[in-house]
Amino acid sequence: MNTLAERFDRAEEKLKDPSFRENKGAANEVNYYIFDYPPEEELYVRERIEYIQKKNESSEDEYTIAVFDLYEIVISILKEKGYLEKCYDMEKKKGFQKVSVAVANLMRITSTDGLIVQYIKERIPEKAIVFLVGIGKCFPIIRSHTVLNNLLQVIDTVPVVMFYPGKYDGQELILFNEIKDGNYYRASDRWIEED
Repeated sequence: MNTLAERFDRAEEKLKDPSFRENKGAANEVNYYIFDYPPEEELYVRERIEYIQKKNESSEDEYTIAVFDLYEIVISILKEKGYLEKCYDMEKKKGFQKVSVAVANLMRITSTDGLIVQYIKERIPEKAIVFLVGIGKCFPIIRSHTVLNNLLQVIDTVPVVMFYPGKYDGQELILFNEIKDGNYYRASDRWIEED
């Protein structure tokens, strides 16, 4: 089994390969990938993603690493709409579960025209690889398989890599190695192990 650092090294090599960015999956869809990792390695993963992004910015590569933190997107949208303080008040009065449902409804999480999907879609550079991060920070408001399903409907020109704090076996997502997050069949979980 490769260490996490070795998996990241391998992933960086794959990202540089033009065929990775041009590669189409079944039904000629742009590929979606899941990079699962032990949740206790979250800080290392954040540092490594930041390193990859900065390295890409200072290189002459023909593509951009576009990192989207789902938690930061939610907070940004709540602030923009003037709802962040209302969420604090609602949590004090009615509890986190009510806030979670209200935020999910506001974001239209289950819709392809949801606010998070639109936020990402509007900000993707033309030649990019999208990194989705912040999955664990958003739980239980956002479920990763829901975001991926909706993104797949509207983002089909660039590859998407979701960094997932848990396990993905090619069929099932298990957040924090404990919570069944849902089934997702369209993403590759072994893209960096391929030769």
